[in-house]
Amino acid sequence: METEIGIGRKARRAFGLDEIALVPAPVAVDPDDVDIRLSIGNLTLQIPVLASAMDAAVDAKVAIEMSRLGGLAVLNLEGLHVRYEEPSSAIDRIVSASKEEAVCVLQEVYREPIKTDLIRERVREVKRTGARLGVAATPVKALELLPIALEEGADVAVIQSTVTTVRFFSSTKPALKWERIRRMIEVPLIVGNCVSYEAAWELMEVGADAVLVGVGPGAACTTRQVVGVGVPQATAIADVAAARDEFYKRTGKYVAVIADGGMRTGADICKAIACGADGVMMGSPIASAFEAPGRGYHWGMATPHPGLPRGTRIYVGQVAPLKVILLGPATKDDGTLNLVGALRNGMGMCGARTIKEMHRCQIVIAPIIGTEGKQLQREQGVGQGR
Repeated sequence: METEIGIGRKARRAFGLDEIALVPAPVAVDPDDVDIRLSIGNLTLQIPVLASAMDAAVDAKVAIEMSRLGGLAVLNLEGLHVRYEEPSSAIDRIVSASKEEAVCVLQEVYREPIKTDLIRERVREVKRTGARLGVAATPVKALELLPIALEEGADVAVIQSTVTTVRFFSSTKPALKWERIRRMIEVPLIVGNCVSYEAAWELMEVGADAVLVGVGPGAACTTRQVVGVGVPQATAIADVAAARDEFYKRTGKYVAVIADGGMRTGADICKAIACGADGVMMGSPIASAFEAPGRGYHWGMATPHPGLPRGTRIYVGQVAPLKVILLGPATKDDGTLNLVGALRNGMGMCGARTIKEMHRCQIVIAPIIGTEGKQLQREQGVGQGR
């Protein structure tokens, strides 16, 4: 339903994950019996969690551990880890910069050229352990960088930018040759980001095995403030999921929907999947792991942009080992630890035995869900009152 916002202009109401809640089903399922596996093309992950291609979140060490825990980490082929033999010095500069200097420092350290030999070295470092690895490049660099990583055995290719579309018009730059991309990439292909039915449908048509959903919800992203573009995540996921379902009906190919950004707690993941996501991609929660290269800091992929930064550096802390963040046991009551356990429990309460059954759970609009009845918690600064 659209609302008139002025003469001749209408707008549709959209909802964020914080504005909705899930209704428990009349029949519950044992969390131990819940199937949370995520399939992307011919690849199956035991947990539906991908670590974002962000330099503060993913390096070879994190990728190996993420694979061991059943998920998938994505390495940024345009990031610090393939620009510097020893990226720790660049990271030192980033984390020690003042708030006022942070963006300028990020722009400076990312001027170092990408080194193809380092791409090969990083992928080999992960693959020699038997771990799975995803690799990501922006559309403009995809044809140049992805083949190098795939030659070394990378398991998943990701083409990602703030907004990625099949159709692209420019007087100076060529559009990405999607047919060539699909012929070249034999491994599962993830493409994003998008937030609309039509854009997602067209990405599916050119061969995406999964699409990333989210423009601007990430903790370190400022796209919505800088250019005013984005759709609240609950609505964006639901719209793209509708495209996936119709595409499956027409073609028989099921394209995974991966919610990317805006999720910090187990509740957020449960809601994203209820809206239609098959899995989630997370940055700041991974960056808060003891193993993460950002040392308690996190920054968006578009933060170092030389002309129009669309991200910032944030402090996320060093909270717990990656295993505890994903699989527990939780030692905090704020929902930021044991994310997979929270998903299993949430699905069980909603009567969902599989991810696809979770897509059918009942959702209510409930903007007060986070504060209702929590006055004492707020007064005491505990639980949901922090």
